[in-house]
Amino acid sequence: MLQYSLLHRLDDRDRALYLRWVVGESASRATMFFWTALTHMGGITASVAFALVPLLTAEGQLKVSAEQAGWTLSLSLLIVQAIKRLVVRKRPTEGMQFSAHVDVPDRFSFPSGHAAASMSVAFIHAATFHSLGWPLLVIAAFIGVSRVKLGAHYPGDMLVGQLIAIATGVAVRARW
Repeated sequence: MLQYSLLHRLDDRDRALYLRWVVGESASRATMFFWTALTHMGGITASVAFALVPLLTAEGQLKVSAEQAGWTLSLSLLIVQAIKRLVVRKRPTEGMQFSAHVDVPDRFSFPSGHAAASMSVAFIHAATFHSLGWPLLVIAAFIGVSRVKLGAHYPGDMLVGQLIAIATGVAVRARW
């Protein structure tokens, strides 16, 4: 009973935070362009490109970082997809008064694949190239926020997706 109560309260807070963060229908074109451009940076095509293009052209540390990013991206997305099918949390667009401002890739919300994908690549490159660390992590964090702003995910979905990516990245680097 206590566990259900805690999960229920977390879900209520997640939904309330979503309602505060989601971009309304009256948002400016510039606002929509900004959040949409960010969200596409976390899509599978962009994430794979950011992770693997250095494999084709780089040497040394950048090549190692690209290999680690590729593994982290692949493993974290497998974990995300497994959890999505176990939890089956519906997207905010089902049962809320908002519609997503972007196409959603599937009907499951928890956890966010975009947030996991972008954080997977950013975390590995940030851990390898410390001078780029904060900018990469901030961009990845904002990509996760874009999923909430555009109505595709609840904030908790985004946060857990990013935590999965970081945990996977730590494991990949530890095994390297």
